[in-house]
Amino acid sequence: MSIPWQRYADDHVRTVDTMTSALLFAAFLFGSEIRVPGTDRPDSVGLTILLAAVSCGALFWQRSHPRTVVTVTALGAAATAALGHLLTPLVLAPVMLALLRLAVTTDRPTTRIFFFATLAVVVTPAFLVDPNDHPWPLKTLGPAAWLLLPVATGTTIRIRGAYLEAVQARAEYAERSREEEARHRVAEERMRIARELHDVVAHHLALANAQAGTAAHLARTHPEQVQKILTDLAGTTSSALREMKSTVGLLRQQDDPDAPLAPTPGLGQLAELTDAFKSTGLTVKVITEGPSRPLTPGVDLTAYRIVQEALTNVTKHAAAEAAHVHLHYGDDQLTISVTDDGTSTTPTVPAPGHGFGLIGMRERARSVGGALQAGHRLEGGYEVTTRLPLYPTAP
Repeated sequence: MSIPWQRYADDHVRTVDTMTSALLFAAFLFGSEIRVPGTDRPDSVGLTILLAAVSCGALFWQRSHPRTVVTVTALGAAATAALGHLLTPLVLAPVMLALLRLAVTTDRPTTRIFFFATLAVVVTPAFLVDPNDHPWPLKTLGPAAWLLLPVATGTTIRIRGAYLEAVQARAEYAERSREEEARHRVAEERMRIARELHDVVAHHLALANAQAGTAAHLARTHPEQVQKILTDLAGTTSSALREMKSTVGLLRQQDDPDAPLAPTPGLGQLAELTDAFKSTGLTVKVITEGPSRPLTPGVDLTAYRIVQEALTNVTKHAAAEAAHVHLHYGDDQLTISVTDDGTSTTPTVPAPGHGFGLIGMRERARSVGGALQAGHRLEGGYEVTTRLPLYPTAP
């Protein structure tokens, strides 16, 4: 936050430049009267006033033409030295202010070049034309020190301004990055919850619909079997409510005491999953090859959901009586194949707005570093195959 005099200077640039030029003009004239004891006073008052007016008047363009102003004020200081005036800070004030402005607004190489050029232009006449023959330290070391001061100060101001701009830019970038990361995480979380809800709702509703249809079909011919199917239907809906409550519970606050603590499903619940399809008339056989390996929670959940969605699709889209789930544990990956012996009328490539189950299965497989393929078999039926990575040690 800028202080009041800085705000005033920014809002009244022309007024500040006028006051500065007037003060430096008076300082120039006053400094031209300072002389070393034993030296004569230069007899050129009119020319000195003219040089002071030109040097201080050039400062009106220091903001728009800093290089030109440095050149003009340096020539004015050199002419003043040639007249026999001592190069005091008051006489050098216009060129010092011009160098300060140049160091603030330009780069370091430009500032360095103009500094050495100004020093040479100012000091050379003091050695060659000085009628009062001032001591050499006053003609070399003094001007060099006074001209170096604004260059160092201006460079420091410029570097500090660049640093503050860089800090502000990094802060703004970090803020934008945090906002974008937050939006990205929210979108990912929505997609994850949407997949979970789709898997839960699609599976259980398809299963409940098949069970209800079977019960309605057997109500007249085999009423003794209807009671068992209706019991399975109640279990299906109850399981659907539990899983939906567990999924939707992810949206609750962390301090919500009613948040569900049910474990996420995995291949350990595969037997319960396949048994649920018996009441729909679909027989599911599970074949396992290779020694079972511990799975990470992400891979375990992904494998379960893919099998669940594949069997649900068999129930919804295929006129199948049997399905096979084949689990093959390899050295570094788990291959899961779900096949059926039915005839499906569903196209391999879903129509726009449909086929979200197949898309969700592919997304799940990719999310853990796996891949999924699905399509019709030459011998009939449909096959879904996924390959999921097996990590050396499961957490």
